[in-house]
Amino acid sequence: MIWIVDASVALKWFIEEERHPHADEVLLKMVEHPEQFAVPELFAFEVYAVLQRVHSFAQKAFVEGVLPLLQSGLLREPVTERLARSAERFVRLGLTGYDACYAALARELGGTWLTCDQKAHTAIERENISCFLDKAMPKGWPD
Repeated sequence: MIWIVDASVALKWFIEEERHPHADEVLLKMVEHPEQFAVPELFAFEVYAVLQRVHSFAQKAFVEGVLPLLQSGLLREPVTERLARSAERFVRLGLTGYDACYAALARELGGTWLTCDQKAHTAIERENISCFLDKAMPKGWPD
């Protein structure tokens, strides 16, 4: 199983008021087994942009906390025509263009999109490709 990590999960690692044990568990597994994880390239830009708005030491958090993960061996999928076509289906189901790329990547890789965005998860819950982490860890999560 490959796990697609949403920016909403990563932000919980850096914003104290948003911390959640399930997001922390994802981080631990990403450090131990980066090859089991993937993100669309837009992940880095999303996390960077939000950190710049809300974190006192945004640049330091990004450079020391996010970049090492991105360089650790997880799959960083570029946005291609194929991914954009796949994402269009999820836009029609109510996702934003950003979220649709995560969902499309999960579908293409046969993985599960891990998100802390309940509205996005609810919009595609019937697709069985996402997990709302604030509620529970996903089925098949490694021990």
